[in-house]
Amino acid sequence: MSRDIVSFDLQLPAEEPLSLDREPSNQAHRPEKREGEDGPKMPPREVREPPSLRPEREDSPRAYLLRSRSFLLRQSELLSMTELGKFRVVAAADLARFAYGSDNARMERDVRRLKGQGLVSDQTRAISGRRILRVLTLTRTGKRLLQNTRRVPEDQQLYHGMVRPREAEHDAELYRLFQTEAARIETAGGKPLRVVLDYELMRNLNRDRAKLEKQGSDPQEIDRLAGRHGLVAVNGKIPLPDMRIEYQTAEMELSRVDLELTTPHYGPRGVAEKAKAGFSLYSHREDAPRLRRILDGQGLTAWIRSL
Repeated sequence: MSRDIVSFDLQLPAEEPLSLDREPSNQAHRPEKREGEDGPKMPPREVREPPSLRPEREDSPRAYLLRSRSFLLRQSELLSMTELGKFRVVAAADLARFAYGSDNARMERDVRRLKGQGLVSDQTRAISGRRILRVLTLTRTGKRLLQNTRRVPEDQQLYHGMVRPREAEHDAELYRLFQTEAARIETAGGKPLRVVLDYELMRNLNRDRAKLEKQGSDPQEIDRLAGRHGLVAVNGKIPLPDMRIEYQTAEMELSRVDLELTTPHYGPRGVAEKAKAGFSLYSHREDAPRLRRILDGQGLTAWIRSL
């Protein structure tokens, strides 16, 4: 679902302060030509290799302390908590596919134990077309425990709970979007390092804009503010991507790519602003022809990839 473009009057629920210690390179990703216009491209793997998990019989639980309480966690359970924390909300089917190599039974056993310890929330929500979607999130306790294990880099923002229940389907799809783009990065010899969701980008922009006070409406200041965050101002506003991936290239350089999952709710203006901002556009296959017509009608070139 389309996100409003930041005009600096939007605020998200407060989380812990964010760390901006790492500055990625200024090699912001720009739209590519459509497939076929610039010669053949190396196709990415359709599915990333699942993480290397110990055999379940060898994955013994270890005790982790949070205040005065002890929690027993296996390696695979910590992996699940990390995935949920980074992306806020993940569809259960996608967690089984990408984190467990489609071993649904093992995933279900892990989720059951995590729920039993109050670390994970498991919800089934009604979505469009009378369909239902089962989604998983960390609880507040789960997030605090994961932070306490120090298994996640300090600059990786973690989340708990669901703040946009009506957008659960879209938000859950971002995990699948990451897997698709990460496969492209890895095919080219790169390595994903950090995930930045729009929550974090918006919070950082609002924080820095507040420091500008009355100058915050100056177009030049808006341009400079956008540039400091690796973004581009369009018509006096700063479009935000759904997600940013910071990664290491095959040449050991830091780079980033901003991703947007476009939907049928996007109007021509919204599509154009996202394309002009330089985002890599993804859509469901059935939506791509309409989006291409919109871009063609405005003389814009962008590569719309299928999710």
